[in-house]
Amino acid sequence: MDSKKQKARLAMILKTGRLRLWFYYPAKCHYCYLSETGDYEREYNPAEFCQQFHRDEIEKMSSIIYDICDGKLESGGLSMRSRAAKESDCRHYEVSISIASRDAQGTPTSLMGIQHDVTEEYRRKKKIRQLLVRYHTIFNSSLLSMLFYDKNGVLTDINERACKDFHVKSREQVLDGSFLLENNPFYSQIPLDKMENSLTGSIIDFKDYQEDKYRIDEFKLRGKMYYESTINPIRNEQGELEGVYMAGHDISEMVNSFHRQQEGVKKLQQATESIWQYITNIDYALSVSGVQLVNYYPKAYSFEILNREAHSKLHLSQLRCIRLATPRFRRTVNCLLNRMDHLTKHGIAQAIETEIRDKKGRQIWLLFNMVPMLDDEGEVERYFGTFRDITDMVETEQQLAVETKKAQETELLKQTFLTNMSYEIRTPLNNILGYAGLFTGEHDEKDEPVFMEQINHSTQELLRLVNDVLYISRLEAHMEEYRKEIVDLAQTFDGQCQLGLTDIRPGVEVFINQPYDSLVVNIDMSHVSMIIQRLCAVACQLTTQGSISVGCEYHRGELTIRIEDTGMGFSEEELSHLFEHFARNAKGDIIGSGLDLPIVQLLTQQMGGSIDTQSDYGKGTSVWVSLPCTASVLKRK
Repeated sequence: MDSKKQKARLAMILKTGRLRLWFYYPAKCHYCYLSETGDYEREYNPAEFCQQFHRDEIEKMSSIIYDICDGKLESGGLSMRSRAAKESDCRHYEVSISIASRDAQGTPTSLMGIQHDVTEEYRRKKKIRQLLVRYHTIFNSSLLSMLFYDKNGVLTDINERACKDFHVKSREQVLDGSFLLENNPFYSQIPLDKMENSLTGSIIDFKDYQEDKYRIDEFKLRGKMYYESTINPIRNEQGELEGVYMAGHDISEMVNSFHRQQEGVKKLQQATESIWQYITNIDYALSVSGVQLVNYYPKAYSFEILNREAHSKLHLSQLRCIRLATPRFRRTVNCLLNRMDHLTKHGIAQAIETEIRDKKGRQIWLLFNMVPMLDDEGEVERYFGTFRDITDMVETEQQLAVETKKAQETELLKQTFLTNMSYEIRTPLNNILGYAGLFTGEHDEKDEPVFMEQINHSTQELLRLVNDVLYISRLEAHMEEYRKEIVDLAQTFDGQCQLGLTDIRPGVEVFINQPYDSLVVNIDMSHVSMIIQRLCAVACQLTTQGSISVGCEYHRGELTIRIEDTGMGFSEEELSHLFEHFARNAKGDIIGSGLDLPIVQLLTQQMGGSIDTQSDYGKGTSVWVSLPCTASVLKRK
């Protein structure tokens, strides 16, 4: 009973591993499979047993069995296929045969065969082989130059087209493991770890790559090569580089042809009889470069666009040509058509903005080049020329102009800022050095407190200036964080105003208009306090007599802070520069610390608010700051 259980357990294990166990008994010449229950199935004679397998493998299996029975082999193995009507239904096995038992004389009495079903592995390997064959077929038959570098940048495969383009006599010449990616002039400037899917175009002058590692002399590469290629790095699921495919082609002949054709266009006026033949020769290069051929017939007032075979493609009337241009270019188009209608013998070159839009929604710019074609009598018969889309170039030039202007303005602001900064820093530094120098010379000890007070005052001014510079730099870099909190503005407004009015001149009256018993709002109070204090400080500086009035008002989700003074005020010109760094008033004095108002403006804008000013020269200035917020409690006095 235990033996039967062991056999059943063995049978289940074999089935789980896609294995079957059979026995061959030489005395009977019969076969028997071990069942899933551990029992032996019915006996099969050789003919019945062989019906399971392909007849090509039966003889091999029989030969191994006979050799083992004759003592020539201890064990053997072979691959076998099942019989099936279709190859796709055929099962594949790996069969191992060995001696299961012997008699007293050592003669085998039974052989054991382990039959392993490897159909899935076989099919997977077959598919891989097919893919490899297909890959090599495509790789070697491609019309493009193809190279493959492994993850270490070593060239491991190259097709015949690439050998031809790079003058390689045989693939073995560069597949010896010594030719690295960095040895290829076309890709040596791109680090291996930074390879990305990209389309590249290269112009290589081989005289610039004479180092031994490039092996230019070995391949006898001379002159310039224009090469267009794609780079396709292969990465695994973890993003690690496995290799890089390069596919490209030598376009030197096409580029050189295009250059020759451009030279020929200049001779169109002297070669009218050969123009159509020349158009046929340059047709391909024109299509690649996006150039279209056109004719204008003055007698018919007709504009004609030609297709690639130089046959008529589209006819446009003069009115249609004018309407296709944008309004600002319609007069220009009209003038050009009039010049051709009057049979001018001068060439025409003009860029025109059209009403036609490209896929990006941009209005297309076209560059026209027209030359007169003369008849046998030397009279203008028609005008022949080309046009091409220059929208990208025009857009780039416009963007470049804008960026250049911005850069110039930024540079000017930077220079002005640095000039003012250097002056403002030198003033307190000179005071500090001056009074410090008085200590080393002869002086009355009674004057020392005065010296120390001046040094301390200048130090505080210098520290405040440096802090303001650092803070406004933080604001301009948008590094300041804003956090709203619930605060009763009615309880804190007066105190914030008093902190900003500490330097008020004698005789100047202060009015704080806060009309609420309670005004609870959700706002960034720390930055609001900074705005109030800096505006009050500027008002104190500007006001030598009269009054300063500070107030606040909440209305429909917006808090408005108002500061009015009866100071010297500003002219319209001064008011336009009020928020610039280190702005000055009419007397040439810096307003506030020089950075108070720019800081207030940046804080207001970054908190989503707005700031407005009004000033009369000699009468005073009013400033309004409006900030968005939400009031939960609002009780007026």
